[in-house]
Amino acid sequence: MIQNDLVGLALVYIYVAILLIITEKILDKYPTASRKILHIMTGNIAFLLPIFQTKEVMAFLVAGPFILFTFLMSPYSPIKSIKSKTSSAGHGMGLVYYAISWTILAYIFFDHMVVIAIAIFAMSYGDGFASLLGMKFGKRKYKMFGDQKSYFGSISMFIFTFAMIVIAFLYYGLDITSYKLLIIAFIAMAAAIIEAITPRGLDNLSVPLSISAIYWFLLIYGS
Repeated sequence: MIQNDLVGLALVYIYVAILLIITEKILDKYPTASRKILHIMTGNIAFLLPIFQTKEVMAFLVAGPFILFTFLMSPYSPIKSIKSKTSSAGHGMGLVYYAISWTILAYIFFDHMVVIAIAIFAMSYGDGFASLLGMKFGKRKYKMFGDQKSYFGSISMFIFTFAMIVIAFLYYGLDITSYKLLIIAFIAMAAAIIEAITPRGLDNLSVPLSISAIYWFLLIYGS
């Protein structure tokens, strides 16, 4: 294992530990809000991706273990003593799907880390703020496959996904042309639509995996 991988691994685990302390201990009286904070702020891991030099380390030693860890924190955990109030405040398997998506993306797109970053940002900032702002300000609702959504939440999903993809481009040193802005807007719109039609917390799988595929075909494979 290369030294950079060790540094990256340590930073991710320390960062997640700090988030868990804040959401599980300091904000434990506000489980719904703390869950959204955890969901959104976990996305900052995307800024640590360039540290890693080995895809197996990122996929199987950093992202992969969180699949088991988040499952043990979920309402379905066989170990009752470590269940998380935060995980229980929404879709029980949401954070597990989050970890699964990151693991898959880390292995497939390691040589194009901006793809991983875009997917993580859509999953964290985009979906997180869509839910948070939708609950607060989304007065006009609609139902898709039994799940209630709000128009304000879907618009927030588009706006925050678009903004975070632009930030990902800047952070990873990519040029932003008029054509790329149109592609970014298309990807953000696709993310909002996919989030709207995906039921029961599965958007933590459908959104990142779908938009990473769209990005790949439009801006990498097709170029």
